Amino acid sequence: MRVFISGIMQGSRLEQGIASQDYRAQLTRLLREHVDGVDIFDPFARHPESVSYDPETGRRTLLELVDEAGRADVLVAFVPEASMGTALEMWQAHQRRRPVFTISPLRENWVVRFLSTRVFETYDQFAEFVASGELDRAVRP
Repeated sequence: MRVFISGIMQGSRLEQGIASQDYRAQLTRLLREHVDGVDIFDPFARHPESVSYDPETGRRTLLELVDEAGRADVLVAFVPEASMGTALEMWQAHQRRRPVFTISPLRENWVVRFLSTRVFETYDQFAEFVASGELDRAVRP
């Protein structure tokens, strides 16, 4: 199972900084512990300096990552606040009929609400879903 880890990087920041990316390591550990043979695609691990890319490299990277999101078997989105890049990745996975599991308190946000297969308000709720084997059953019935 190939899992694309999508989530906030710049969010609504006006400057060039990024949000904490600790959630990526946490999700990776969780998935590796509970999903046999998981293959994780983490955009930040592949492009840790992306916020400082020149415009052409940034545009190309954004479009490649959105395409990659649609090629994964499942997308896990971490959305504590609005994130346009994550919305694009969710859209692409949704368009390609891939399950989208979203961790977010933004239940009424239309992107979260209508593009997610299931929404978890907290990481702990998602962790229970994964540990119980429900993620595996949902993706590999």
